[in-house]
Amino acid sequence: MTNPQQNLPVNVVVNGVRHQVEVDPRLALVDFLREDLELTGTNVGCRTGDCGACTVTVDGEVVKSCLSLAVSADGSEIRTIEGFAGEGEELSPIQSAFWNEFGFQCGYCLPGMLFCTEELLGENADPSEADIRHAIDGNLCRCTGYHGIVRSVQTAAAATRTCNRKRVSE
Repeated sequence: MTNPQQNLPVNVVVNGVRHQVEVDPRLALVDFLREDLELTGTNVGCRTGDCGACTVTVDGEVVKSCLSLAVSADGSEIRTIEGFAGEGEELSPIQSAFWNEFGFQCGYCLPGMLFCTEELLGENADPSEADIRHAIDGNLCRCTGYHGIVRSVQTAAAATRTCNRKRVSE
């Protein structure tokens, strides 16, 4: 006789909102975000961690949510693509760069591209094209051919450097 699986409590903050729920311990983080919290910007692509469509941050670290269990995020702060810009309607410099440089078409790959760009620029304010291509190499885009994406990251890097210079001079 087998025991029925017991749901486990998960207490997380997602995009600044606290959630306390009970979930099946086998539930993938991507499914928790999409189905339980209705945050469908986190896409399901490959379910093997190869495409990056499900990328989020967990406690500030870039994570492919198809490879993580929801219960493993207990006590964590999660940011999805819906929370990328933060408060209000204004796009972040990274989002603006992707918009202006045509860094996306269908948008399916956008979570992975934006979060990996943010991580790269946090480590390297002036990345080379090779640095950019290396940073996004875990994300697949079927639409753009990557040229617009690389331009977008270069533009975002320049905008971020300009914003940082303005903050320092103030």
